[in-house]
Amino acid sequence: MPAVTADTLTLPRVPSPAGAGVRWREVTKTVTARRQLEGEGFEVRRPFPGTDLAVADPFLLLDHLGAVEYGPGEAKGAPWHPHRGFETVTYMLDGAFEHNDSTGGGGLITEGATQWMTAGAGVLHSELPPQDFVAKGGLFHGIQLWVNLPKSLKWTPAQYQDITAGQTVLLSSDDGGSLLRVIAGDLAGHRGPGVTRTPITYVHATVSPGAKLGLPWPQEFNALVYVLAGRGTVGTDRRPLEEGQLAVLGPGEALTLQAADGQDYNGSRTGWEVLLLGGLPIREPIARYGPFVMNTKAEIIQAVEDFQNGRLGTTAPRPVPHRTATDAPLGGDAAGE
Repeated sequence: MPAVTADTLTLPRVPSPAGAGVRWREVTKTVTARRQLEGEGFEVRRPFPGTDLAVADPFLLLDHLGAVEYGPGEAKGAPWHPHRGFETVTYMLDGAFEHNDSTGGGGLITEGATQWMTAGAGVLHSELPPQDFVAKGGLFHGIQLWVNLPKSLKWTPAQYQDITAGQTVLLSSDDGGSLLRVIAGDLAGHRGPGVTRTPITYVHATVSPGAKLGLPWPQEFNALVYVLAGRGTVGTDRRPLEEGQLAVLGPGEALTLQAADGQDYNGSRTGWEVLLLGGLPIREPIARYGPFVMNTKAEIIQAVEDFQNGRLGTTAPRPVPHRTATDAPLGGDAAGE
């Protein structure tokens, strides 16, 4: 899991909150990601959405892709499909993914890079492993996050951001035991490169075995911790959390985590790899149908009709909207089949 690495002793440090009055966020629930197939048949682990979408607001979906070692000819992706009403954020740790969309946006993301697509009013796009990777195979590991847009921004024109690995803001914990990669939002005054329309913070942390990580966190944001690899504990009560599990944290002004002493996994890698996610809840009605997320059933029906009539783009032969187990209405009504 190379992503972006650095010597933490050379990086700016984020002071750990201190004092008896610090309101540490505690774990209110944990979720084990369920496994399902997407796109051309690749497996993802999905901790949310689930039965309670509101706890993740403004986030809509988190898909953990891999880590998987593909043989030659085995790598798969998601061919042309539509989106409307939100943003997709794809972060690669190992391997490569190629994005193309109907606005002309796109590019190749490799280890440590991020693709940020604002679907807004509507777009067609494809996400596929490049042909040389398909031919050779190799280690593939990534994350896709869906970030909702408020009603006032759902009709913004589709846009694309290419965030290279070198643009990621690198920080260290106060004791040098954790490497923090800020992809978007603000962490203790250090702002990541991602241009966010919905206020969020997105951080990938590597916590050394046995190390403790304390961070300030905006009180108005929610807080989610998802484990990419390894194991550790979250909160002052040290709730266990391991690969493929998500912790939902309650109110407060700071996060505390600690990596387990033993972090050797998959035979070679060390360090507890976690995503720290937070955002300002939108608190608006959600109507959801596959690749469309709007506020009302009527807007979903319009999105389907616009797609069927070619009004979301014409770059590729007309694709079929991908359906998943999350297409049922969550937190609001949604259009049916």
